[in-house]
Amino acid sequence: MRRRNMHIGIIGAGHVGSTLARSFVVAGHDVAVANSRAPETLHDLETSLGRHAHAMTAREAADYGDMVVLATPFGHYHDLPAGGLDGKTIVDVENYLPGRDGHIAALDEGWTTSSELVQEHLRGGRVVKAFNAMRWDHLRDYGHEAGALERYGIPLSGDDAAAKREVADIIEQLGFEPVNAGSLAEGGRKHQPGSDVYAADLWAEEMRARIGVTA
Repeated sequence: MRRRNMHIGIIGAGHVGSTLARSFVVAGHDVAVANSRAPETLHDLETSLGRHAHAMTAREAADYGDMVVLATPFGHYHDLPAGGLDGKTIVDVENYLPGRDGHIAALDEGWTTSSELVQEHLRGGRVVKAFNAMRWDHLRDYGHEAGALERYGIPLSGDDAAAKREVADIIEQLGFEPVNAGSLAEGGRKHQPGSDVYAADLWAEEMRARIGVTA
């Protein structure tokens, strides 16, 4: 059950960002969508989503959202607006892909995770990694209504329990079952590219068996 109508800022209007924007609107939320260009370039998307969607700059979308979704290529995370996010839940949908983002030694050698780097950059926000392990078209099509006997699992990881509960609630609203993978340091590794559950489209029970569930 939806707790409340939210304002959700989405930075990134590619396949995943646009899909989430549409799903959030259907779930009853208001969204602001931004890309790396001008808001005018999102006119068609804004029109198709209706009156609950607004094209904005990245800074405006970050200010607008009670929750902010990062759906840009990971290599641009330093460009994200870092100010004004204190206390906000930040949903990190980004994946580190060296062929696209360039090699980062700390990630290649496993010293840290991509979401930990995002958390370091957005110090005031509460980063939760989620929605990164399923193809955008499956994210669009595979949600099941509440009460379904089985739902696909969406893993999430983070260090702030309240923020994780907020993201878990959103996951349920979109027709999926949240699977708690743990902290950003531990859990983030369990659903990043190359992991056992990445792009695997697993029912929630099987996903739990593969990565485990933490309190």
